[in-house]
Amino acid sequence: MQNEGRKIMHLPDMKVTCTCVRVPVLRSHSISVTVKTKDKIEVDAAREAISHAAGCKLVDDLANKVYPMTLDTSDQDLVYVGRIRRDLVWDDALTLFCCGDQIRKGAATNAVQIAELLIRE
Repeated sequence: MQNEGRKIMHLPDMKVTCTCVRVPVLRSHSISVTVKTKDKIEVDAAREAISHAAGCKLVDDLANKVYPMTLDTSDQDLVYVGRIRRDLVWDDALTLFCCGDQIRKGAATNAVQIAELLIRE
């Protein structure tokens, strides 16, 4: 998981902390990601940004037990993002959980979409 992002972005020194757990599911994969930023980002600001991000669906209501689950993400291109919280180690980092259909929204699709974003900038 750590090396895939470095390879796609051509940034061999990019620092990434993540947890990847394989669980037998029909279609979708899930990951836990820690995002360390230059400036501190508040959890509510991250939720707001993710709620408007193309290709993402904010699913983050722990009080009502609503969070990303692999069963909900099959057969679609959206990546569900939730369980957004302040990282316990880094003050300028957030941890979040994502689920997505690995066939519809796998590494190849992500690589193309990242390239399209870089070309636009």
